[in-house]
Amino acid sequence: MNLLETLKGKSPIMPERYKSMPVEELEARVHAVKERMGKRLFLPGHHYQKDEVIQFADARGDSLKLAQLSAENQDAEAIVFCGVHFMAETADILTKQDQMVYLPDMRAGCSMADMADLNQTEKAWMSLMDLFGDTILPLTYVNSTAAIKAFVGKHDGATVTSSNAEKMVSWAFEQKERILFLPDQHLGRNTAFNLGIPLDQMAVWDPILERLFHDCPLEEVKVILWKGHCSVHENFTVTNVEQVRERFPDMKVIVHPECRREVVDLSDESGSTNYIIQTIKNAPSGSAWAIGTEMNLVNRIINEHPDKQIISLNPNMCPCLTMNRIDLPHLAWCLEAIEQGEHLNVIKVNKDIADDAKKALDRMLERV
Repeated sequence: MNLLETLKGKSPIMPERYKSMPVEELEARVHAVKERMGKRLFLPGHHYQKDEVIQFADARGDSLKLAQLSAENQDAEAIVFCGVHFMAETADILTKQDQMVYLPDMRAGCSMADMADLNQTEKAWMSLMDLFGDTILPLTYVNSTAAIKAFVGKHDGATVTSSNAEKMVSWAFEQKERILFLPDQHLGRNTAFNLGIPLDQMAVWDPILERLFHDCPLEEVKVILWKGHCSVHENFTVTNVEQVRERFPDMKVIVHPECRREVVDLSDESGSTNYIIQTIKNAPSGSAWAIGTEMNLVNRIINEHPDKQIISLNPNMCPCLTMNRIDLPHLAWCLEAIEQGEHLNVIKVNKDIADDAKKALDRMLERV
């Protein structure tokens, strides 16, 4: 189930009183619940969360790391995932049946994940089978719905992350002649290019037009990219890079591989969120960096490294709007409801979907 399907149901609404509470009171309430619940509560926070939320995180990381840490935490009865919908789904898939996963605001979704729904994917698969026969292995970025992970798992494929994508794409080509990469075309294109696959051997499947676009004969297509993207990372442009080069000739540009191919090509470095964090952390004092990733994280990196000159690659970039749905009032409300025995904003993946999705996740985890 994707976010839009979830919102068609009845989602609980946060009481008005939380909206008018002073920050100090909200913070005190969150601290109090965490102290009273102790090890029965685990609060993972994604790197892109606001500072007002991330300050309370028991662990920070990317989506998969946080889901794995949730699964390793055997003491927690309640896992309050400060991220977006697909991340909480992954945590629910990997955790025990008696653990409950919550999302403080059910509107916190991911536009990229929702660019590939199950109906579209099944239609695309039938069309691609007609074109290529049984020569395709599906891979999906972990930034996808549980239903898409389940589809991939059912068809012998695996999930990938931005840090292990090259390893998993290489594995996939050992299994089949071609791959279908869902749902982010840019990560798929950048990964395949880094592995030596020419751009003209990559085709794009448009789920709206239900059509494959390609620049080479069909038999030469090696990678089929789903026409999806991250609405944040796609907004970094060649012009942004050129402006940085002109204003700060000695500044290095580092971007996330969800950026467009031409932006990655012009950058000095590209890599996962953790790669960006570690690269800046290990860079010498006085070095200068323009970072192409989500703004909450860029601002946090700037604050944590006052000895370095750091800017956003796009000075007009906004934070991820859906990530920003998780705020201090929603966190306080969610935690107090849990403590009072109210099971609001629970993320529960259907068992059949979870079982197939876990196959895709396990195939990746066995290889990384």
